[in-house]
Amino acid sequence: MDTIASLFSFITWPVSWVIVQFHKLYGAIFGPDTGWAWGLSIVSLVVLIRICLIPLFVKQIKSTRNMQVLQPKMKAIQERYKSDKQRQSEEMMKLYKETGTNPLSSCLPILAQSPFFFALYHVLSAIASNKKIGVIDQTLLDSARQAHIFGAPLAAKFMNSAEDVAALGASLTDVRVVTAIMIVMMSASQFFTQRQLMTKNVDLTVKTPYMSQQKMLMYIFPVIFAVMGINFPVGVLVYWLTTNVWTMGQQMYVINQNPTPGSKAQDQYLTRLLKSVTAHGEVRGRTRRNTVKRIVAKGPDRNDIERKFVTGLAKLGLAAQEDGTVAKSDTAAAEAESGAQRRQQPKRQSKSQRQTGAVQQGAKDAGSATSKTSLQKQDEKSQQDEKPKTPSRASSGSSRQAKSGQRKGPQRPKHPSKK
Repeated sequence: MDTIASLFSFITWPVSWVIVQFHKLYGAIFGPDTGWAWGLSIVSLVVLIRICLIPLFVKQIKSTRNMQVLQPKMKAIQERYKSDKQRQSEEMMKLYKETGTNPLSSCLPILAQSPFFFALYHVLSAIASNKKIGVIDQTLLDSARQAHIFGAPLAAKFMNSAEDVAALGASLTDVRVVTAIMIVMMSASQFFTQRQLMTKNVDLTVKTPYMSQQKMLMYIFPVIFAVMGINFPVGVLVYWLTTNVWTMGQQMYVINQNPTPGSKAQDQYLTRLLKSVTAHGEVRGRTRRNTVKRIVAKGPDRNDIERKFVTGLAKLGLAAQEDGTVAKSDTAAAEAESGAQRRQQPKRQSKSQRQTGAVQQGAKDAGSATSKTSLQKQDEKSQQDEKPKTPSRASSGSSRQAKSGQRKGPQRPKHPSKK
């Protein structure tokens, strides 16, 4: 680590100058030799660097989203030209150029602050070795060596020996307890930041290798920070913990205000926006109007979450306009209801449900057939009971005449000549 930090020695002078300026400010409040003065100076250095890196952070967010959208197209190019690596690279670069995506933009904030990180490490290592560096003279060096954060010197490390820690005026137990807590907090903040990105700000309808890669990094990065953290001075741990907390808060703000389309965060954001429109009857805020404007511009290419938002506006009798506002519409509610009816489909049953239904229908048919047969038998029995047991002669004669085809009723007497 010392060898790598020495490569960025050219930036140690501006880093040490910034720390000294902040130390003058906080030293007048808390005292020049206190850990609060030096610790808050490092925190202020982080805040200043991260404010300067906000444009790069915005590019990182846009690049990450573009990479998520392009994953299916990139996978198709890899499958199509898997035997021609040169053509595959050309098509990838063409795709990046057409969409304005830079794969390296997602790493820009980390790469940009790396020189400051290693320069701070170089400064704190010089303080631990009692060496002047940058604008830190002997007076400031003695003051920094006396500064402790919860009993741990700024230049102390978890792996220092008891003699090294005693030279800084502290005990090994205090140093290891403080550094262990800070390492755990640093790793936990890194894990939560990545988990927040994966669970809330990713389009779950698109399954790509990029998502699997990000999920793997969610577990790898905290482990890397934990292993490296035992070799970081306390001042560097303060720096890295502060930058992780800043990243977590900055990302939380971006997710809540400008979520990825199709993600869980977008559903929550549009739900809040719909409640605001319901309460006030208008879209308040430029950011929210820009969101509505983008949804209107998509037209039929809206995702399910955006269509649900437009339908919610229609039920209120409102229609989204191209400028991001909403206006009353008499036909919006009717169109929303008719569209919902057209989209409504019967719920598809599973195989087990279909089999159960078939068995129940068969039992029902068998029961109806059995009841029908029993009813027929009862009818036949009732008909037999209604018939007289000893039929009369007239009735038997009439029945015989009916069988022989003779006419019913009284017969004409035969002619005497035919007797």
